[in-house]
This record gives sequence, C-alpha cells and structure tokens, in this order.
Amino acid sequence: MEETSVDNAAPQSQSELKYQIQLNELEAALLEQKVRAEDLQKENAQLKRENNQLKRMPLFVAVVVDILENNEIYLRQQGNNQEYLTHASDEIRPLIKPGTKVAVNNALSIVKVIGNVYDSRVRVMELEESPDISYSQIGGLTDEIKEVREAVEYPLTKPEIFKRIGVEPPKGILLYGSPGTGKTLIAKAVAHEAKATFIRMSGSELVHKFIGEGAGLVRELFTLARERAPAIVFIDEIDAVGSMRTNDGTSGSAEVQRTLMQLLAEMDGFDNRGDIRIMAATNRVDMLDPALLRPGRFDRLIKIPLPDQAARLEILKIHTKKMHLANVSLDVIATMTEATTGAELQAICREAGMMAVRRDAPSVEMLDFISAVRKVKTDMMTDTRMYT
Repeated sequence: MEETSVDNAAPQSQSELKYQIQLNELEAALLEQKVRAEDLQKENAQLKRENNQLKRMPLFVAVVVDILENNEIYLRQQGNNQEYLTHASDEIRPLIKPGTKVAVNNALSIVKVIGNVYDSRVRVMELEESPDISYSQIGGLTDEIKEVREAVEYPLTKPEIFKRIGVEPPKGILLYGSPGTGKTLIAKAVAHEAKATFIRMSGSELVHKFIGEGAGLVRELFTLARERAPAIVFIDEIDAVGSMRTNDGTSGSAEVQRTLMQLLAEMDGFDNRGDIRIMAATNRVDMLDPALLRPGRFDRLIKIPLPDQAARLEILKIHTKKMHLANVSLDVIATMTEATTGAELQAICREAGMMAVRRDAPSVEMLDFISAVRKVKTDMMTDTRMYT
C-alpha cells in the first residue's frame, strides 16, 4: 500500500510542477503585455501632443512701442515693421512696458510676454561660476589691486559710502601693460570677490563680417548687463575693436569703426548705465582711440608693471606653495629672474617641476630651478628674435 501511494504522488507532483511552469509563463507574458501597453499609451499621448502642436496657430513676435492712455498697446511687429494697436488682458498688462517683446496671435492679441531674447554669443559671455582666483593669489600689484577694488568692486558692494561722501565712482578702468603681467588675472579675482554678475568677452568677438552685426552684439551685451545689474563688463584685448579710427576705405575697417562707435555710445551715452562697471585690458594702449580713453568712459588707466624683486619672490611663493622643495632659495631665484613677468615666473616653476618629474625625484631641487630659468629665458629670446 505504501509503495502505491508513493507512485501516485510522483506523477501528481510532476503535473503540479508543469502547471506551475505554465502559470509562471502566462504571468510573465501578461507583465510583458502590460509594459507594452504602457509604452503604447505614452507614445499615443506624445503623438496627441505633437498633433495639437501642429494644429495650433503660430504666434508672432512684436515689440511694445508705447502704452497709450486708454490702455491700448502700440506694437511694432518684428520682421515686417508693421505697427498696430491692440489690447492686453488684465493679467498681462502689468508685465508690459515699452521695449518689451510679446507674442501675438492672428487676431493681434497679446498672448504672453517673451522678454528680451539674446544672441547665443551674448548669453555665453555671462559667467555662471566665478573663477577660483582671489586677490591673495596675485603676487605683488598691491597698489594696482587697491585701485581696481575702489573703482569696480566697492561701488557695487559698498554703494552707501559713495552716497555718504557725495562722489560718483569711476565708470570704468583700463588695465594696460606687457603681456603676462596679470591683467586678466586681476579681472578673474574681481569676478570671484565682487557680488555681481560678471560678463566677460574678447574684443575680437565683436569684430564681424556683416554690417551692423558687431554693433548689435554690443547693444545686446549692455542690455544683458542692465538686466543682470549690478554687473561688471570685462573686455579683454580691447585694442581689437578700439584702435584709432582711420579712413582707409575698406568695408572691414568701416565695420570695426561702427562697432567702436556703438561701444562709445553705450559707455557714455544718453542712456543711464546704472550699476554697471566696465573693465578692459590691453597690451597696446598706444593703439587705442582717444575717444575711448577720455574720462567718462575709462576714468582710470592703471598700468600693470613688471614685478620687482619683492613681487617676484611673492609670485614664486604662490606658485611653489604645493611643490615639494629641497634646499631651494626662492630669494636667489627672484634675483636671477629680473625683468620677467608673472606668467614667465609661473612657467619657470612649472618647468622646474617637470625636470624633477623627468628624474623621478622625490622633490624639486635648486638645480632644477636654475635649469628652468635658463630654459624659459632662452625660449623668450628665441620668441623675440622670431618677431623682430
């Protein structure tokens, strides 16, 4: 009897196992169909949205010219310059002022406010994250940094002092000097320390092929600065667009002059710049147009000189702070590197470190620095002969 019951149990368990496997397969198939149904629902919803988008009537962009007394809005449509009167809803009317860009439908009713739309080249000029450079990382230039902070940083961070004294702060400063002396480095430190929007650009970015394009970028640049105020506008290598005006008859020169005239108008025109400070840097101050250098545009011209021995020692300490040195006298190196710029001193420290890496040494020695000084000075002399 016991053997019979065991024999009957075996087929029964095999049958149950078979049904269980079939059930699992059906559940897996059901789950797969549910996932596919969800994907199809999402695709259907996306197609409906796209279909509604295609059916929707297009909107046109217009600019508010004026708001009349009877709450009528005087618009000028962009592209064809057609002008017309329309009305705005009670929700939109408080958001509208002359110069505002709005979207209108076929009935010329204002649907929404767009605001200013900037060229992509202007948008990327706004510095999203400030550089990791502070004034303490700049060797020497104590007096120059003090002047920069007084003219650029303090009017934005401590405006109450100027109001109390009753003096108007400088509108702009121009940093000039030899290449590598730290002009752009100072601008990076200002961007880090000042609690303001920092907009940086190169003068060559304003030089364009087509008529009016450079001037348009200048207008949009300062419009962006006004919207983001308090703001600092830094123009590096300003001599690319601010050189003396000549009459050589070429279209390229005429376009550069148009851009320069727009820059002059923005810097000291009828429109109030507000809380906007201008910084610029150049290696060739002798090439700049006199109209650019007069007070009211650049109120302070700050020369960034070559570092003296004390400044060179300070710069060397900054660039060797993280290096492992062995019996290195930075005072001797500062004496050896007369008439060198801060950038060249940084190159000397880098080359000395690379020589230690080449020897697989645990630290940088004095001989590495002496060899680095000779190498950098030789490269400087070679570069000078190439361009003379």
